[in-house]
Amino acid sequence: MTTTETMRASVMTGPGSLVIEERPVPVPGPNQVLIEVAAVGVCGSDVHYYRHGRIGDFVVNDPMILGHELSGRITAVGEGVDSGRVGQRVAVEPQHPCRRCKQCKAGRYNLCPDMKFYATPPIDGAFCRYVIIDEDFAYAVPDSMSDDAAALLEPLSVAIATMRKAGIVPGSSILIAGAGPIGVICAQAAKAFGASRIVVTDLVPSRREKALKFGATEVLDPAQVDVSAIEPVDAFVDATGVAVAVQSGIKAVGPAGKVVLVGMGADEYPLPVSHIANLEITVTGVFRYTDTWPAAIHLVNSGAVDLDSMVTGRYDLEHVADALDSDTDPASLKSIVNPS
Repeated sequence: MTTTETMRASVMTGPGSLVIEERPVPVPGPNQVLIEVAAVGVCGSDVHYYRHGRIGDFVVNDPMILGHELSGRITAVGEGVDSGRVGQRVAVEPQHPCRRCKQCKAGRYNLCPDMKFYATPPIDGAFCRYVIIDEDFAYAVPDSMSDDAAALLEPLSVAIATMRKAGIVPGSSILIAGAGPIGVICAQAAKAFGASRIVVTDLVPSRREKALKFGATEVLDPAQVDVSAIEPVDAFVDATGVAVAVQSGIKAVGPAGKVVLVGMGADEYPLPVSHIANLEITVTGVFRYTDTWPAAIHLVNSGAVDLDSMVTGRYDLEHVADALDSDTDPASLKSIVNPS
């Protein structure tokens, strides 16, 4: 249990502006736990909020703490939670759905219209010392798993949700546009799901090389190769948000294939509708995840996915801005903030 009433937090006060503030330590309510944060991964959405102050309809109007990929240790519990959980190392699923609406009852709690999600306006995130979460969204992790890997179970969860949507099974073929953090982690997940052909495209040579180390069986430079003309794949995942990558990737999908849009880009762009219709291709998106942490823990614990090797930089609270800007370095893959 923390003996302090305040904590340090990195607070975004506007686009490109961060300050260190003293904030009250949150108090866990019924069925909640208080977590001392150990590690927080930097996500593309954090970077987008920091630079632009919004993502689509989600606008940062008031000061907000960024960060939603996290691990830590339970230091206190609320009413109804087993006190034996104090001291437990956990990975956090950063969602608080209402659990009562139509989407929640249908098992799609990620689409809950009343969702409170870390670092999504106006909800604070985890670039701070302590956070609270519903106790069933704090997943115990084995001692063999590092704090970094436990934090990165969150982007791995995005990849797991993506592979499920893409219908990846042993022997599948998949094309992934983009060899940034999500593209690379999707390549790892595709391999873990049994895909036998994993093609990754990226404009940056060093990122293509990294993709080969993390599960890709083939890498392509889309500036040099007509991606739409490759041997058709069963599924295409876009991790770029770039219109031309989406368009060419869809054209590379064979009959009855799947397309999953993950990357953040323009709100609208043209699609090859005749190709989609004539080949009965399913096009969908991924918005977070549902029930993915148990699978993510298994994949890491079994060695099927390597998250620790993806970490290329570590920062403290005073250098969160540097962590958010680290994506400008092609050698950077995943940055971690250690708040304590």
